[in-house]
Amino acid sequence: MTPKKILRRPQPDGVPAWGQHLPPLLRRLYAARGVRSDAELAYTLKHLASPLDMRGIDRAVALLAEAIEQRQRVLVLGDFDADGATSTAVALLGLSMLGLQDIDFRVPSRFSDGYGLTPGIVERLHSEGALPDLLVTVDNGISAIEGVRAARALGVRVLVTDHHLAGESLPEADAIVNPNQPGCPFLSKHAAGVGVMFYVLTALRRHLRETGRLPAPEPNLGSLLDLVALGTVADVVPLDHNNRIFVEQGLRRIRQGLARPGILALLDVAGRDHRQVSATDLGFVVGPRLNAAGRLDDMSIGIACLLADDPEEARRLARELDAFNRERRTIEQEMKSQAQELLASMSLDVSGLPWGLALFDPDWHQGVIGILAARIREQTHRPTIAFAPDDGQYLKGSARSIPGLHIRDALATLDARHPGLLKKYGGHAMAAGMTIARSDFDAFCAAFDATVRQLLTPADLEAAIVTDGPLEPAELCLETAHLLKHAGPWGQHFPEPLFDGEFRVVSQRVVGGHHLKLVLQPLAGREPVDAIAFNTGPEVPDFTRTGARVVYKPDANTFRGRTSLQLLVDYLEPLAG
Repeated sequence: MTPKKILRRPQPDGVPAWGQHLPPLLRRLYAARGVRSDAELAYTLKHLASPLDMRGIDRAVALLAEAIEQRQRVLVLGDFDADGATSTAVALLGLSMLGLQDIDFRVPSRFSDGYGLTPGIVERLHSEGALPDLLVTVDNGISAIEGVRAARALGVRVLVTDHHLAGESLPEADAIVNPNQPGCPFLSKHAAGVGVMFYVLTALRRHLRETGRLPAPEPNLGSLLDLVALGTVADVVPLDHNNRIFVEQGLRRIRQGLARPGILALLDVAGRDHRQVSATDLGFVVGPRLNAAGRLDDMSIGIACLLADDPEEARRLARELDAFNRERRTIEQEMKSQAQELLASMSLDVSGLPWGLALFDPDWHQGVIGILAARIREQTHRPTIAFAPDDGQYLKGSARSIPGLHIRDALATLDARHPGLLKKYGGHAMAAGMTIARSDFDAFCAAFDATVRQLLTPADLEAAIVTDGPLEPAELCLETAHLLKHAGPWGQHFPEPLFDGEFRVVSQRVVGGHHLKLVLQPLAGREPVDAIAFNTGPEVPDFTRTGARVVYKPDANTFRGRTSLQLLVDYLEPLAG
């Protein structure tokens, strides 16, 4: 394991006045995550922010209501990741529930189209005779200035729904709904694309109800919340209060078996019991299988799985997605080995590496470079961009950042200093995509490293792991594991609790070639407890000689019908002295 500093999350002074009904441990954990009232832990739908606060939503509703009334042809243009897939599914299902009869979708190809609404896609629709009356973008469109212009020039009206950061100019769409566009007062700026589309549907339903045009019986848009939860978690947006409502409500539907057949099938092929599903399962089990279609082939397969009403059809598509995911893992492992060779050629020591890493291999796969960048970022604790070939003379890159560096803003700084080096770019604080000329790769590497060096300090490059401190001896038990599992939803910016403590290591052994199985005994006494650290590799120190400081999560492990406490180890290091 890469050495890390173990930092403890700041704890608020005193005992919170709220949460009197909660166990003291939960009150401490919630307070450390910024919760300041019981209302922030209320996850019923009535606590969602109002859709009427979203700029542009009235115009969006008017466009959609007119499309329903006049039986217009509507095309939803999605994206090739899990947020885009769930956004597309929510748009199709929700608009159909609200009375729209002629609706279809397209998803750009990662390999031949690139991201979002482009003039090329508009031209293809035109040549196929497939231009709609109204084109609705989901999880994209805020940067599609030329694509929107091309569509409107052909008489197509365009409704943009997106959540990505807006650039200096906005597309001249007929309506834009995006909480991150200038002048939008909507409080939840962290809504995923699927959340934005869900809000458009709720506003449309309200309008149709008020004007007496709502289909009977009244559509239950809450039936879409499993999709909203999946897209929100898989896109790794911060789980503010609003997003936690979406995720919690969606998880409840999944646990009750009320989810889309495709989501239940994806959980099943992964060996997960939908009755015990957590936000972690959505992010690390369902999301990657859905994303695998867009990474290696065509996200239309993933969307078809989400839209499938027949459980057998959903299962068939889920197995196909699972196969894509296994192929993706193989490709990723090969690319990671090549990346390790590149890193070794740069420096024998991590401290000698560039502050901003940019890596390229002509054999790398465009669909997997984002995951590769994330793996190298984790290993080196450096902002990392992985590039793959794109149409011969260009390279397509995917970036992953570290705390302290807003990667999209860093690219904007680079672009201002080196005009023309970036052909196009966009993204978030922690992830971004870009295109550069292949001949500019060396110049880009130097410019990226120089930009990162200006924006970070040496301390920012020290990997750290933040914990909630130690558990009391009485809290190190199975009941705590159950308590924490159901106390979420946990996720980005509302992290799952992580604890640290000092243990005597009673025994240790490598299992499966890469995982470390341990028996730990707290130095404060009490009974030994089982623990496991995944993917440590076959060579690890002998912690039975030194003891270990362990960073862990309590987990309930069921084996042969017996459930017991097991610690999931995130990090461990020998005790000093």
